[in-house]
Amino acid sequence: MGAVPVSEALRRLSEDPAFWTGATGLPPDPPAAPGTPGVPHPGGASGPAPAELRVPLPVTAGYGLVLEIDLVAGERTLGLRVPAGSEPIQLGWTGPGRAYPAALRWWELDLCARVIALEDPTLPHPGLVVALLSPFAPATPDDDPAEIAAVRAAAYRALRRDVPSGSGPETAGPEQEPLPIFADDRWWPRAQQPSPRVLDDATVRALAAPAEVHLEVRGGHRFPRDELADLVRRAAERLSGHARDDCYAAARPLARHIAGTGDLRPVPRLLATLTEDGCDHPTVLDALSEPLVTLEACWMVETLAGAAPGTLLRRHV
Repeated sequence: MGAVPVSEALRRLSEDPAFWTGATGLPPDPPAAPGTPGVPHPGGASGPAPAELRVPLPVTAGYGLVLEIDLVAGERTLGLRVPAGSEPIQLGWTGPGRAYPAALRWWELDLCARVIALEDPTLPHPGLVVALLSPFAPATPDDDPAEIAAVRAAAYRALRRDVPSGSGPETAGPEQEPLPIFADDRWWPRAQQPSPRVLDDATVRALAAPAEVHLEVRGGHRFPRDELADLVRRAAERLSGHARDDCYAAARPLARHIAGTGDLRPVPRLLATLTEDGCDHPTVLDALSEPLVTLEACWMVETLAGAAPGTLLRRHV
């Protein structure tokens, strides 16, 4: 099961704040010109907005997670795809006014998201995968709610949209050099630039807060416990195997030092070591590049060091 790039419909949904706050439906379609049978959507897609959306998230060895979204009814179904199956096995379902099912443990989602990010750089972590699926993975008494909230917040903050530069000048400035008394920027205010972030801080805090109510579905006789356990086992093997990749050999000692000490100051040196050794994996390099996001740097250092997920992260939450 190969990587599946983010579809145009999902990209548009992910850029709509209403999608994350509980509303359904795609952003409005562009108006059609008179006599035009169809108008292209941004990014090249055309035709009416879909009523249903299936988001395949391949993990490893033919296993994957599938999120199905009914944009009309507001229903969401999380499924598990297995190597020999034609259709996903349902893990959980929710609809308007219903609590999310606790279909995944948080550490299972975190593990799968890390593997997905390394296999498919178009779905970075923390980011779209965590933001989409974390409602299906509420905290349990064995989890650290602060750690989960921090990772979820980083995921929602990572959601970005393209901000058009516009066709006109960005600054309403004078045609010639003004007199000193009129040189202050207050005389020539800059046009307000929209934020590329999809969600503001208040919304992120609300979404990242632990769910107070959820449905426990893992005890049901129809829940695919064995298949999910096999997915988790294979994902753990894939993540540990990635850490042993030869292309990270030169950087591994420094990554282990950072993971052991908790000091992130050597991260720029770690990035330099990787680039000098020919690493060109966009997800790896982005997680360690400036401006440094602590949560992203932590998960990547843990991966390169072969450390258990959360080992370094817990020092910074």
